[in-house]
Amino acid sequence: MTARKSYAEQRTVDLGFGVWSVPVPIPGNPLGYTLVYAIESPRGPVLVDAGWNHPDAWAALRDGLAAAGMDVAEVHGVVVTHFHPDHAGLAGQVREASGAWVAMHEADAAIVDLMNGVSPDARRSFQADMLRRAGAPDEDVPGDSDGARPQPPAPADRRLRDGDLADLPGRKLRVVHTPGHTPGHVCLHLEDADRLFTGDHVLPGITPHIGIYPLDRDDVDPLGDFLESLDKVGELGELGALPAHEWIFHDVAARAAQIRHHHEEKLERLLASLADRAEPQTIWEVAAMMTWNRPWPELPPMLRGLAAGEAAAHLRTLEARGALRRLPGGDPVRFQALES
Repeated sequence: MTARKSYAEQRTVDLGFGVWSVPVPIPGNPLGYTLVYAIESPRGPVLVDAGWNHPDAWAALRDGLAAAGMDVAEVHGVVVTHFHPDHAGLAGQVREASGAWVAMHEADAAIVDLMNGVSPDARRSFQADMLRRAGAPDEDVPGDSDGARPQPPAPADRRLRDGDLADLPGRKLRVVHTPGHTPGHVCLHLEDADRLFTGDHVLPGITPHIGIYPLDRDDVDPLGDFLESLDKVGELGELGALPAHEWIFHDVAARAAQIRHHHEEKLERLLASLADRAEPQTIWEVAAMMTWNRPWPELPPMLRGLAAGEAAAHLRTLEARGALRRLPGGDPVRFQALES
């Protein structure tokens, strides 16, 4: 397997077919960087994602485009694969520098509008209430001053739907809606080059975070959506994959099948663990008994919150499949396996 290179080893690369990769750092994040892609067009480059909103990231994007013979002031548009800050964070600054449009799927665009309309205090209060309903102890519920959060991304100028062609003059860049990692995550099929920009949906060495928010929500199934989206991408065939992190790889369909198998195994293990417990479990208790990249007691509160989101998404999928039940009227909410 190809090893992930550090950001210091990354360079702007000509990938052929008028496509360039530009590494943009994510300061203080173990992922290291986002791979922003620039596609040449007669009206100026179109970017796939933009990177984290930070001065170092902006300098890297600007200089990386310059290394490809492009000027950030000439960017025609930015297609954001999803609203997360390492993808959408600099889109607004690119727009200010160039007059470019910013496009994302309508579901994520609606979330960005909501984020921009809610105060930081209201967001913190929402998060604290959500964690308590999931069974988090007080020490894992953030206080009013815990952690600086990035500013919400800039609102989108254009809202995309599945099957749309992005505004890429002279080329065919088709939107493939792949919900799961976010409700409006999209992959982008460059049909005239047989390549797929996969965002965070299909990554070569890791799997994306699939969470459900609020944690006790019962009207959506993001993991179920993600698994269906993996099948959808697999049906496109052996396309070359241009992911937002790690490295470029071949045969997106094969990797999508591997990721699906990983989650099905994880669901089986979780259901077996729940079946062994006589008492109903909270989301927090379920997260604590699952396997993470380090033992649960060693996870800081922020990572425990993300782990709880993943646990909640797996519980919701098992609930949707009729394998467990949510106890009515619980605060915190609790789940119990059903007899097979």
